[in-house]
Amino acid sequence: MSGIYIHIPFCRQICRYCDFHHVASLARKDGMLDAIGREIDRRRAEIGCGSVKTLYFGGGTPSVCTPEEIGRFVRQVRERWRADTFEEVTLEANPDDLTPAYLDGLREAGIDRLSIGIQSFCDDHLRRMNRRHDARRAIEAVREAQAAGFGNITIDLIYGLPRMTAREWQYSLDRAVELDVQHLSAYHLTIEPRTFFGRQGLQPVDESVSEEQFRILRETLSAAGFEHYEVSNFARPGFRARHNSSYWHGEPYLGAGPSAHSYDGARCRRWNVADNRRYLAGEPPGEERLTDTDLLNEYLMTRLRTAEGISTDFIAARFGAEQAERIAARCGDFAAEGDMFRTAEGFAIPAERFLVSDFLIAELFG
Repeated sequence: MSGIYIHIPFCRQICRYCDFHHVASLARKDGMLDAIGREIDRRRAEIGCGSVKTLYFGGGTPSVCTPEEIGRFVRQVRERWRADTFEEVTLEANPDDLTPAYLDGLREAGIDRLSIGIQSFCDDHLRRMNRRHDARRAIEAVREAQAAGFGNITIDLIYGLPRMTAREWQYSLDRAVELDVQHLSAYHLTIEPRTFFGRQGLQPVDESVSEEQFRILRETLSAAGFEHYEVSNFARPGFRARHNSSYWHGEPYLGAGPSAHSYDGARCRRWNVADNRRYLAGEPPGEERLTDTDLLNEYLMTRLRTAEGISTDFIAARFGAEQAERIAARCGDFAAEGDMFRTAEGFAIPAERFLVSDFLIAELFG
């Protein structure tokens, strides 16, 4: 299965934590959408005909686009790749954009999954993050989307925000569960240097705070029937994110738009320049050829962030018995310490230890 990602680099307002490529002006939106369309046409040969199963609009804020603009991309991808049906078509949206009329337009355009950037149900935290909506609007947006017929909705929440209490985090999670959405992504705040928070010198929360909020997250969503299938992602049965899962399972994908990345499923990774002017001027993408070591490390990094974990048989077949034996021995040490466990195919990290998965994975790198 292959997926296509379309990056819409426009926002009405810049969030103080965001490190994704974006601009706070819609002045060049029409020209940018035309350029993205031309890029998709140029690159249709990179993914075989008929193999596109998922389409994802990310950003930025794709919901600054009209349903007609989104629909043109959906039709273009369907026609170029002869994709009569998609398994999933996702659009990221802000709550303040989701009016009933707009939601009806998205359904007509072919969107069947919404990713709503709520981040918090506490107004104080929303103001600190410079979000445009308040908690009441967030709740209304989800309910309006459900009323419009969307039966596959995911929402984003952020924890680890300085001065966020355990009680406030619990409150946000309880509101999310009450809304009866199918999927939830919960991201621990990372303070990146280029963001407003980074420039202001905001310091990360203490490790003990992160651990407590992660525990609350897992306990609340597990009790509500969600499966913790990836470090930051929770789904009700049958509602795992299909497009994002392709990234974690090493499947090919094509990214169009400034800053978008692509992978051919073998050795070639490409990325577009993260600059609107240079993208519009036609700057060619960067490209790298992945070595066996790169591919092994990426396999470990992506698969050990999921509930399935790694397959030692796959590692032996793809990277050699010596690598498989080395990794199995180290994973065995971690399993003896309770940081990993054995599966039918190899090893996995217990979901309750996902918060420290980066450290464990780095220890296995070739």
